[in-house]
Amino acid sequence: MTTVQRPAAPTRRSRSEVDNRSEVATSRSGEAVPDPKSFEIAPQPAVHVNGGVPRNSWRRRRRASRWHRPYIAALLALDWAAVALASWLAIAAFDQADAGFRTDGADEWFYPTAYILLPLGWWMLLWANGAYDRRHLGLGTEEYKRVSRATVAIAATVSFIAFATKTELSRLSVATAVIAAFIFILLGRTLARRTLHVLRRRRGSATHRTLLVGTLPEAMEICTAVARTPAAGLVPVGIQLTEGYSAARGLLTPVPVHPARGDVLPLVRELGADTIAVCGSVSVEPGELRKLAWQLEGSGVDLVVAPQLTDIAGPRVHIRPIEGLPLLHVEEPTLSGMAWLGKNMLDRVAAALGLLVLTPLFAAIAVGIKLSDRGPAFFRQTRVGHEGRTFRVWKFRTMYIDAEERRAALLDQNESDGQLFKIRNDPRIFPFGRLLRASSLDELPQLINVLKGEMSLVGPRPLPADDGDYLGDVRRRLLVRPGITGLWQVSGRSDLSWDEAVRLDLYYVDNWSLAYDLHILWRTIGVVTARKGAY
Repeated sequence: MTTVQRPAAPTRRSRSEVDNRSEVATSRSGEAVPDPKSFEIAPQPAVHVNGGVPRNSWRRRRRASRWHRPYIAALLALDWAAVALASWLAIAAFDQADAGFRTDGADEWFYPTAYILLPLGWWMLLWANGAYDRRHLGLGTEEYKRVSRATVAIAATVSFIAFATKTELSRLSVATAVIAAFIFILLGRTLARRTLHVLRRRRGSATHRTLLVGTLPEAMEICTAVARTPAAGLVPVGIQLTEGYSAARGLLTPVPVHPARGDVLPLVRELGADTIAVCGSVSVEPGELRKLAWQLEGSGVDLVVAPQLTDIAGPRVHIRPIEGLPLLHVEEPTLSGMAWLGKNMLDRVAAALGLLVLTPLFAAIAVGIKLSDRGPAFFRQTRVGHEGRTFRVWKFRTMYIDAEERRAALLDQNESDGQLFKIRNDPRIFPFGRLLRASSLDELPQLINVLKGEMSLVGPRPLPADDGDYLGDVRRRLLVRPGITGLWQVSGRSDLSWDEAVRLDLYYVDNWSLAYDLHILWRTIGVVTARKGAY
């Protein structure tokens, strides 16, 4: 029988009494349950000891992840050295009297301006443009975009100061200093980024120890994604399941699985985590996500959200809050307009210059092919291009003349799981052709296709016309012109599975940008040099 404790009379109570007492009912199992007839409010347990918004932002607890502190210090030193080196270059390249930093009667300010004030100004504008923001360091193109904006700002600032003070400046020397500083800063940050990636891959340092919160399928999807990009520095150390913990206990998972808890901070401290990643459906529960954010206030633990928007890049996603509800607005892929026109112009100009400069190399490769195997130097094959139109691709021949006839006997040795035919040690490739494939020199004649408008410098690889019907998701690759290089090539090339290659190609189609093309071209140099996945 349930017994209910009631007050003798509905007397008025003080606020302290209401906060510290609650009317409860006792069930048969001995558990206390609230009495629905009671007017007292049961106290809510504190989220955590240090919960709530910090009263003083200057006394916040330091973030648990601290790798960015020495990294930013290194960037500050590199940026200062880059600007000082650019100033020295401008002074050395032109007469000091016209170096652009001093005027008559101001000799005493010349070197302090060139080597102290100018680097300090770069520091301030780089910081103001978020070039030292830890969220953009080490991965992606956002860091370089912010450096570019700071460069424009420094040029405008110098011009304004010169105009306001009526200072006579040498335009050529100032332009040399600004452009050289921009290039040196980018080179320094690229070197720092490569060093960071090496530390993350080989030593596992400078990483974010991440606790994943969500269902098991959602958490495993995030685990797979971060495993593909170790340079990102996200290292899962545990999974807190919001549901289905009993069913997941017997499954083999890459990291330990834990049941849901009311307070997540003890688990964070137990695992030594410094970041919590909320996965999938949990991120659309505003109440749960808000409570989790409250728990982490003042703890120094970062909170990131991975919504159910896979393979959509940041520039296409915009947050538009309406009455406290953060709506994610997803833009359509940009496959036309001025940026697309700029891509086409870049393709044609680069292809024309490339063919002109590489003509001697083409002749040498043709001679090498002739000496290796009698037959044509070039190989042409029908491929599927933009919007399903077919064209004949140009390549240097790397196989013996009877390669197509010998293919049927090698079908059982195919190492590709998709529409491509790949054998790591293909006996149809002659020795010089193997060298061409390893160095990707056999792809250079495709500059002819780029010049004709059939291909682009960057895009999905053109596939043979007889290797599939290109239905479903695969057909979406045909929305853009195929490329000599692409996201597939810089992410593993022939070592990737067919499904992974298609996923990367579709990601490129949906998130294309001119800056992304330049980023892929830059990564191509490293991939070709390392000969990754080339066979």
